[in-house]
Amino acid sequence: MDRLASMQVFVQVVDSGSFAGAAKRLAASPAAVTHHVQSLEDRLGAQLLNRTTRKLSLTEVGRTFYENSARILAQVAEAEHSATLLQTTPRGLLRLNTSEGIARVVVPLIAEFTDTHPEMSFDVVLTDRMVDMVEGGFDLALRAGPLPDSTLISRKLALGKLILCAAPDYLARRGAPQRPEDLADHNCLIYHMFGNEWHFTGRAGAVAIAVSGNLRSNSLEAVRRAALSVQGVALLAAVVVAEDLQKGALVRLLPDYDANEVAVQAVYPASRRLSVKTRTFLDFLAQRMNARADAIAAGAGMTGIAA
Repeated sequence: MDRLASMQVFVQVVDSGSFAGAAKRLAASPAAVTHHVQSLEDRLGAQLLNRTTRKLSLTEVGRTFYENSARILAQVAEAEHSATLLQTTPRGLLRLNTSEGIARVVVPLIAEFTDTHPEMSFDVVLTDRMVDMVEGGFDLALRAGPLPDSTLISRKLALGKLILCAAPDYLARRGAPQRPEDLADHNCLIYHMFGNEWHFTGRAGAVAIAVSGNLRSNSLEAVRRAALSVQGVALLAAVVVAEDLQKGALVRLLPDYDANEVAVQAVYPASRRLSVKTRTFLDFLAQRMNARADAIAAGAGMTGIAA
């Protein structure tokens, strides 16, 4: 028999002063109430109640057991109440894993989110490789591009435009490419995920260009910093370089050509039920990141050198 249920019945018997009163409170039969109390006494090997025809009274063991049971049941009720609150109001710690490049976009959004949800806090761990989320204790991961096959559940947050760009000083020294084919004469900074074949679509249709350069990296942020350091031409996610373009630290190249788009995705373990805090943050991210991607796609802050 369920020990917690028997404890609840026993406490009700003591509080109501009779088996019949407890049965009424619990909407149970008197026989069922009696059975619960007898099961407790058999398990404990001690009498909990003195029974007379007129009233019930606690034995010494019964009083100690009653006090402990009442305290335990109160703690259980509080635990259930706290769990219910967590499922209705975003609160608590959310452990997030992402790359440094995506963090440039997401960390300012976390500040905005916590202004609205002050009971939330974040532990942000940056890695360029996908981690074992269950072993690492992560609630959520954010990644750009295709994901490895896994048991993770994914949700697309935004479809990001890729931008071909370079620093003004690099262009002053090497000149600006006027068409995709001109990239053969440039030092191209390559992000592993985008590969060394870059795809563009212009008025004449689609074209794939094999590129090469003196830097390859699995870090989008490393490629961005290399471009800012006047090292070469880079193909980067627009949401990552939007501020650099607005400030003029990077210049958009070939604005008449569209590069491929890349999906920014949120992933979480299939074995873990999505909590309110995680779901609320995901909805917020999707809204903000899509709005930012739309603004960038419309050309906000993107000074370009046309073909």
